[in-house]
Amino acid sequence: MSDIRLLDPAETRARLGELADVLADCVTGGASVGFMAPYGPDDALPFWEGVATAVGEDATLLFAAERGGRIVGTVQVGIRQMPNQPHRADVKKLLVMESERGRGLARALMAAAEAEAARRGKTVLVLDTATGSPAETVYERLGWQRAGVIPDYALYPDGRYCATTFFYKRIGDGA
Repeated sequence: MSDIRLLDPAETRARLGELADVLADCVTGGASVGFMAPYGPDDALPFWEGVATAVGEDATLLFAAERGGRIVGTVQVGIRQMPNQPHRADVKKLLVMESERGRGLARALMAAAEAEAARRGKTVLVLDTATGSPAETVYERLGWQRAGVIPDYALYPDGRYCATTFFYKRIGDGA
């Protein structure tokens, strides 16, 4: 049984190690999420410390999927935007540990993120993902619209170029 929760600043800081384990697992598995191999949990801690600061500033929402009381997946929503984009938010770093994939956690995390973003008055969400990745199929199944592909946008952890597909979804009053 899994549980999806929105973490507050104190809990985010208390669980940095678990969050680091999830990110390191995904990077080690080849996910193009901004980091290069080799990448371990200690490498991920500074990233999560920055996320914790953003959560504390109410700039980012951080959702965690737990199984057996341990974080096994996560997604962020960047809700603080420029003054001309108060209606928009960025979905970032949908991460599920490789051993937990195929159990509906990504779907549950995205549903929670979309619902909370809509509750906060957001009407357009955007995200990007590696072109051809399993996540691309997940987003399409969840009703996200493909906006386009940029070739060679980023690198995979092993250094190969990675095309990136951009998606958007209208939610709440924008749907």
